Amino acid sequence: MGESNFRQTEYSPNKMFIERRSSRALSGEPLNDEELFSILEAAKWAPSSYNAQPWRFIYIKNGSPAWDKLFSLVMDLNQIWMKRAAVMVLVLSRQNLKLDGQPNDMASFDTGAACENMALEATQRGLIAHPVGGFYKDRVKEAFQISDDYKVEVIIALGRPGDATLLPEGMQAKESPTDRLPLSSLISEDEFKFN
Repeated sequence: MGESNFRQTEYSPNKMFIERRSSRALSGEPLNDEELFSILEAAKWAPSSYNAQPWRFIYIKNGSPAWDKLFSLVMDLNQIWMKRAAVMVLVLSRQNLKLDGQPNDMASFDTGAACENMALEATQRGLIAHPVGGFYKDRVKEAFQISDDYKVEVIIALGRPGDATLLPEGMQAKESPTDRLPLSSLISEDEFKFN
């Protein structure tokens, strides 16, 4: 059994998987372009069905003209902490294959893999990448004039770690590393055995 950042593991995966967290405690300090584009570059190298690479990222730096447009469409509870993000990345997935226009039923899965690459690269750099689903997707699609070929997936808040005491009390409690279900409840050999 391993331990990393106060998390207990049953086996010994690379520590970057255990140290990755979706913290809400952000400093408000900007990221430099090397940091930002390295995180986005890592996402680019995710695996994808037919090498279709369906992910697209609209990045918006805090303080830019587009910041308020996207931030206003984030639910109030998330605005409390996201205001200190350095960058919001709006994640989209192209729903049809560019090659022949057929539906790509792997688009969201592949885009999720790209987002995980982004999170792991941020973790390796001592930064935070927190995916957020609490926003108004239809309104975002309209506000950013996103074509129907694309699905709005998530917003990823990127930033430097900050002071958790600046968060409301209820959010401060959530800053402790969380645990995971036992591996035995997630896997089964040869047959379906899940509740």
